[in-house]
Amino acid sequence: MSRTSDPVERLREIALALPEVTEKLSHGEVSFFCGKQFVMMDDHHHGADHLAFWCPAPPGAQEELVGSDPDRYFRPPYVGQRGWVGVRIDRDPEWDEVAEVVRDAYRQVAPRRLVAQLDG
Repeated sequence: MSRTSDPVERLREIALALPEVTEKLSHGEVSFFCGKQFVMMDDHHHGADHLAFWCPAPPGAQEELVGSDPDRYFRPPYVGQRGWVGVRIDRDPEWDEVAEVVRDAYRQVAPRRLVAQLDG
């Protein structure tokens, strides 16, 4: 993986390394899809004080992540009630942890054949 200091580029490298992922704009933000959307950038959305992304999380993960590190994780607007989690990437994130969250999000929405390809 590149060691670029641009957090959006680092996130892009992580997401695009997964099977059959495409990048598109969604609601004016960089987003990643594998048929369905699994990562959406939050670049100071509605004046928020952070650069982050939102993604679906496995059942119970949102509460666990937000509870364990509320400075890094948050319940995003609109999709938080569906179990999505917000992840700040503007405060020197642990990129291995970010990659794990992104892979988990991918597994939530990707077709089984792509999950099998990822895990194979």
